[in-house]
Amino acid sequence: MAEAHQAVAFQFTVTPEGVDFRLSREALKHIYLSGINSWKKRLIRIKNGILRGVYPGSPTSWLVVVMATVGSSYCNVDISLGLVGCIQRCLPRGCGPYQTPQTQALLSMAIFSTGVWATGIFFFRQTLKLLLSYHGWMFEMHGKTSHLTRIWAICIRLLSSRRPMLYSFQTSLPKLPVPRVSATIQRYLESVRPLLDDEEYYRMEMLAKEFKEKTAPRLQKYLVLKSWWATNYVSDWWEEYIYLRGRSPLMVNSNYYVMDLVLIRNTDVQAARLGNIIHAMILYRRKLDREEIKPVMALGIVPMCSYQMERMFNTTRIPGKETDTLQHLLDSRHVAVYHKGRFFKLWLYEGSRLLQPQDLQMQFQRILDDPSPPQPGEEKLAALTAGGRVEWAQARQAFFSSGKNKAALEAIERAAFFVALDEESYWYDPEDEASLSLYGKALLHGNCYNRWFDKSFTLISFKNGQLGLNAEHAWADAPIIGHLWEFVLGTDSFHLGYTETGHCLGKPNPALAPPMRLQWDIPKQCQAVIESSYQVAKALADDVELYCFQFLPFGKGLIKRCRTSPDAFVQIALQLAHFRDRGKFCLTYEASMTRMFREGRTETVRSCTSESAAFVQAMMEGSHVKADLRDLFQKASKKHQNMYRLAMTGAGIDRHLFCLYLVSKYLGVSSPFLAEVLSEPWRLSTSQIPQSQIRMFDPDQHPNHLGAGGGFGPVADDGYGVSYMIAGENTIFFHVSSKFSSSETNAQRFGNHIRQALLDIADLFQVPKADS
Repeated sequence: MAEAHQAVAFQFTVTPEGVDFRLSREALKHIYLSGINSWKKRLIRIKNGILRGVYPGSPTSWLVVVMATVGSSYCNVDISLGLVGCIQRCLPRGCGPYQTPQTQALLSMAIFSTGVWATGIFFFRQTLKLLLSYHGWMFEMHGKTSHLTRIWAICIRLLSSRRPMLYSFQTSLPKLPVPRVSATIQRYLESVRPLLDDEEYYRMEMLAKEFKEKTAPRLQKYLVLKSWWATNYVSDWWEEYIYLRGRSPLMVNSNYYVMDLVLIRNTDVQAARLGNIIHAMILYRRKLDREEIKPVMALGIVPMCSYQMERMFNTTRIPGKETDTLQHLLDSRHVAVYHKGRFFKLWLYEGSRLLQPQDLQMQFQRILDDPSPPQPGEEKLAALTAGGRVEWAQARQAFFSSGKNKAALEAIERAAFFVALDEESYWYDPEDEASLSLYGKALLHGNCYNRWFDKSFTLISFKNGQLGLNAEHAWADAPIIGHLWEFVLGTDSFHLGYTETGHCLGKPNPALAPPMRLQWDIPKQCQAVIESSYQVAKALADDVELYCFQFLPFGKGLIKRCRTSPDAFVQIALQLAHFRDRGKFCLTYEASMTRMFREGRTETVRSCTSESAAFVQAMMEGSHVKADLRDLFQKASKKHQNMYRLAMTGAGIDRHLFCLYLVSKYLGVSSPFLAEVLSEPWRLSTSQIPQSQIRMFDPDQHPNHLGAGGGFGPVADDGYGVSYMIAGENTIFFHVSSKFSSSETNAQRFGNHIRQALLDIADLFQVPKADS
């Protein structure tokens, strides 16, 4: 019971002489150091708030303005045009050493200088916001930059020349604009034209016309009003209604996974790998708290919104009967760990000192060596987070609202993140293609009770040292967790390192208290609910078919020689592959980001266009010459790139229609057009996985340091989910998901169609390629 002793700060006994207190110096030392650490963080936040608040100004620039004002006064030059004198006359009169004329003159000049400085900052910020509202650069041909865009880029660089902190640009980012209803409807009708016959399209045109003329003007006024008042007119509703109000299981349906480096392995020692990785994660969190991470910049000059990063750590999704909530804490000093059906609480600090990798390795090895069995009901407890949300909310209220269950659950929900120690080994063997799919399945759902799906992310560790992540989706989108993962893998490989035997560098401190077992008292009724949730989750997991593969014939280097964007190339290949697989076109979802706007998240690119459909049909006919097919492909590619740019610049289709639909529900207004639009299933849901957001190393010098990206479950029961990562010049990773219960889909079959479609399109350009 070592953990019980560690939890006691002092003991006392009652004697005839009175009460005898016996204080624990070690425990009080930890309390004192924790308090010091907490105050340090508060002071850092205050300092960062000031520096962020005055960006692009700085305290130094304020001092320069004050010195210039005072210096000009001593030279008998009044640069204030009499304002300093006016301020001095308005100051209260009094007596004392601080009320002399000289002191009042200095105070007046300081007040004037502060006003000039603050006015300058306001002007620079508004100018920067105006400049960041310009998106013409996105629509210019590569290598053909206009004079206007060049002048714009110079101005942006001048106004943001001082090294920014993570959130320095937040208040300078423009708001997401509300598109005109007529433009949105026109783009929507264009997007469904290849999916509908003439009669169906005419009916949809009539519905759209009626909506535009009768219902839309009123809804649009409310939406414009919200855009004036709110920071972002989409993001809060998107988070609540798309994510938090969903009542189906998070596992497979919402959560997604991220893979480790797959072509190299730094160590086979499970505890050692965890020691380095978790130490790197907390270093990243410290940089995040101190705002020392540089904002992600498009073209190196256009800042992306960073607000999603705030909830990366110390965040848990709390189940509710009607809607969930996100609980975010400012700090957490421990992680929750699951191993062989047991839950542990592992401290990340000793007092105010972050544990070093070798200390963390020792602590995880203690958990791995712990022979104690699970308590009754403990082994499958996490299945509650994998089942239905209503059932989990009811169980949480009934069985986890008091006593030791509440304390243990709080230890998990208040942890920085969750760590799952698996007994199985998974890795990618290029000679065994199925190994990547098995690895992906393990990350996507595990055995349905060894992941805590409510945490912002679960770090998954396999017996052979291979890792991965399972991330909850409500708090942020995949590029955010990707940013963390790039930093962590880079730090692990190039900064921390291992001994020749695969252990963390340095000697651990054996005096550290061991991790604490969490104690549960789970009654039979609760165990029945856990088993029910497990059966729901297991049926869902067993129904998922996942096919992951590495496409080796070429990557983005060869695609660029086709004079098209790599993303457009892959998306058009997906359209060709889907038509070969299903014999028809379908509504296709590609996620793009809107982070050039404040609190922007995502927008939908409808990748199935009339232009891509024309190309696919020509390819299927087989009677066209290559030159004609190339022309059709280039038209489809240009259309896709234009749609992607429109989505990124706030002129998308689906978020606008989604918000109009919500306004109609609030007002009790019925719209057949909106109801039909929002009910259309996305039978092909796609996403490109970002990479190289942080330059932790040179990929040309380390070509094998490749992650395989990640994936997600199918959105529609009879559809496909496809994520892909264009991993360098010579390879692409694909993650294709479907459901076994659908007789119309087969993930491996579709993956083979994707592979062949890529090769066929490359052949149009007569590009030499390696054997597949």
